[in-house]
Amino acid sequence: MGAKGWAWSVGAALALALTAGAVWSQIGAAQHAADNGKALLAALGGPFSLTDQRGRAVTDRDFHGRVVALFFGYTFCPDICPTDLQIVAEALDRLGTRADGVQPLFVTIDPQRDSPAQLAEFTALFSPRILGLTGTPEQIAETAKRYRAYYARAQGGESDAYTMDHSAFLYLLDRQGKVAEVLPHATPADRLAAALTALLDQPAAAASPAASLAR
Repeated sequence: MGAKGWAWSVGAALALALTAGAVWSQIGAAQHAADNGKALLAALGGPFSLTDQRGRAVTDRDFHGRVVALFFGYTFCPDICPTDLQIVAEALDRLGTRADGVQPLFVTIDPQRDSPAQLAEFTALFSPRILGLTGTPEQIAETAKRYRAYYARAQGGESDAYTMDHSAFLYLLDRQGKVAEVLPHATPADRLAAALTALLDQPAAAASPAASLAR
């Protein structure tokens, strides 16, 4: 082999090695990101004890056996909550009869104003499948803490005419009650329907199916 051929071969081998190294570096970074994502999801959620819109005491275990779409908000919310609940309703419509396997939960961050009756009236505007949950301020704070959900009363406003600042994520839980995915505000209905379908397609575990509490 001539000097030029040898040099070309070495250069090609070096380029191939660098390319392979870059690919493996990207794979490693993606795997690291995936592992971090799983760890973050595993840190979210957990047990809760609240009151549903019919005045019944419920816990997280009442919803095991079904896929859950959980959202924190409040009934006096001017835009974010109505937008996301409408998206949830549209996604459920896209699922057809498979929506029977999904339990949407709307957890109030404003228990001072959101009584069970108020929640029932509000959720009915979007879908009879959506179940409103409230509780004492301490119960709401503990539940929000488990999901790393932020909320606070906005500055200003008169007496009961205040608004609430809050994060706006939709938490998707698998049938065992573990957070499987977190979707941002205004996620398209088709994207949400696809995510719910993927969870519904997962094999059911030993947990017994929970009856729908929204009906």
